[in-house]
Parts: sequence; structure tokens; C-alpha cells
Amino acid sequence: MNFAEKAVTQLFIATDQQDWDKIEKIFDDQVVLDYSSMNGNPATTLSPQAITDAWKGILPGFTHTHHQLGNIISIIEGGTAEVFCYGTATHYLEDEGGNVWTVVGTYDFELELKEEEWKVTKMKFNFKYQDGNTSLPQKAIEKVTQ
Repeated sequence: MNFAEKAVTQLFIATDQQDWDKIEKIFDDQVVLDYSSMNGNPATTLSPQAITDAWKGILPGFTHTHHQLGNIISIIEGGTAEVFCYGTATHYLEDEGGNVWTVVGTYDFELELKEEEWKVTKMKFNFKYQDGNTSLPQKAIEKVTQ
């Protein structure tokens, strides 16, 4: 595993651990975040804090999250890198409608080497499918706001 791939892997581990400071350090000062294939919203450029603020509004509402990556391919040219990977995100919250919501897709990352650390500058999710209790995200948001 090269250092660009390690940065991507650490991003998902930190997300499951809700280590917001570590996540923000992995991101560059501005990040293009694109989940349009899943939610229809256009890609947007955000600060690391804006990203973690949004994630704080839902992820702590789940009892557990588990992001699993695989089939990682990277291309590094000088101080830039592209990392592709498969991703499966499992979200657990006890609920009468089912305890698990799973999202499956791939990711395209762009990174830049800054002060000897790889920083994510773009994160694009390519949605394939979801399964399980699709009402869990709203319930997790409600749990966070209570």
C-alpha cells in the first residue's frame, strides 16, 4: 500500500471512529465532494470542517458504521495521485424495520502531496446500490438532533 492509498484508508477508519480532527487533517483546505450519483445533488467544494459538520449530523446517530474498501488502484504522478476503490458502507441502528442499511459503490479520489502528506482534494462516490432499511439515515439524523 502506498501513502496515497494509506490516506484514503485512514479517512474511512477515522470516519468509523468519528475522529473528526483526523478526517479534517486528511482533507485539503478545499475538497470537491461528489455524491451526485446517490443523492442527485451536484458536486460541491467544501472545507474539511463543513464536511465533518455534515457528517456529525448523521453518523453519530448510528450505533455503528463500518466502511470496507477493496480493489484499490492508484496512479501517482509527481505530487498528485488518483485512487480508485470499491466501497461498502454498513450502518447499524436497532429498528423494528431492520437494523442495517448498506450502501455499495466505488470511489474516485484525487490527492495532492503537501508538506510530505497526501491530502484528499476530491472525493467522488459512484453509487451502485443500497440494501436494507433505507429509513435508518433519517432516524439517525433524528437521533443526533434529540
